[in-house]
Amino acid sequence: MSADIPDAPTTVRAASLRNTLQPTERRVADFIVAEPETVVELTAQQLADRTGVARSSVVRACQSLGYRGYPQLRVALAAELGAQKPVEHGDGALGRLRTAIDRTAQALQTTTSLLDAVELDLAVQDIAAARRVLAVANGLSATVATDLAMRLTSVGRPAEVVADALSQQIAARQLGPEDVCVVLSGTGVNESSLRTASAAAHAGAKVIALTSFQDSPLTRLATRVLVIAPASFRSELENYSRVAHAAFVEALVHEVSDALGERSQAARGLVLEILSDHLGEGPS
Repeated sequence: MSADIPDAPTTVRAASLRNTLQPTERRVADFIVAEPETVVELTAQQLADRTGVARSSVVRACQSLGYRGYPQLRVALAAELGAQKPVEHGDGALGRLRTAIDRTAQALQTTTSLLDAVELDLAVQDIAAARRVLAVANGLSATVATDLAMRLTSVGRPAEVVADALSQQIAARQLGPEDVCVVLSGTGVNESSLRTASAAAHAGAKVIALTSFQDSPLTRLATRVLVIAPASFRSELENYSRVAHAAFVEALVHEVSDALGERSQAARGLVLEILSDHLGEGPS
């Protein structure tokens, strides 16, 4: 990993990389994510005391996150906090709703900060060229997988989505080397999704993981790994939001559509024709 300060915000990088860290380093990373405002005011020794680790563990944690040392991490963290400019829209439900949406929109700017350009290009090519595409997710990610399949189909790249966990594994085992299984899991540890990913890999299909952590059981099974930073790791922990994944899926489908070229344009024309016919129908 480069010693230069990474593009991803410090809290995002700390949360995404936590599974790759040693236990003592992980305690430091967790504290950075939980209390960034506190960390910028602490010395390395004070942070070590607060987390119950040695000062050397604090330094190693910083280096594992891509910084030369603790001073560089503090500067990056201060910059991240300074860039967060919450706008308050007043009291009442509407004001609070507008404030929440503004904060989410601001945080979404970091969604692509952990993506690898080469992995993304290859994933787009794999999806566009596949014989079959199976979209898989369980729990709170299930609706995002359904959205992905529907959007891909509408741009001329037919995709399947199966709701039942057991049926997902059956469908995955019937894939082959020319097929792609896209598995969406924020944490990368959902057992049902892992079983399906394993079944797809066993069948020889390419497994594309859409997740928020760079190291997990899912990423170890995957052919391609697309790490999507949540709009807010605090929000992810408290509300289990999938807004970042939903936004990414929409953009990903546009990339696949471009890769399909004329094939996608023809499909889009059919979609518009169907929508026009539907909207032209009078009341029953």
